[in-house]
Amino acid sequence: MADLMQFDLVSPERKLASVQAATVQIPGADGDLTAMADHAPMITTLRPGVLTVEGPEGTVEYVVTGGFADVAGPSVSVLAERAMPKAEVTGEVLAELIAEAEAKRDAATDTAVDVAAKLVADLNALRDALGAA
Repeated sequence: MADLMQFDLVSPERKLASVQAATVQIPGADGDLTAMADHAPMITTLRPGVLTVEGPEGTVEYVVTGGFADVAGPSVSVLAERAMPKAEVTGEVLAELIAEAEAKRDAATDTAVDVAAKLVADLNALRDALGAA
């Protein structure tokens, strides 16, 4: 196994992971990226998507709806708006997230409409990628 780094994933509701990882695939707002040990320091915002962690115990996937990732050489910390193990994500859960995002989009004004519409589009793409109709 490649060099390992500390990986932590937290959301406002709970701490989902604190493990050693070889790679972390992050759904960044400006594009997906893979962080590994000794990666150059950076901070990125997240878009709704699947965050994949590969480590000594295998691969674990989480669904995130947004937030931030702090990559700093020996560690990756993800502060997610919402996060859950991929196995817990159902079509019903995604439908609720999409309905909330659509309500925010419909209530938005000015430039916030574009940001809210992007969130709705990203959540719909996530639902399609997961095959959760």
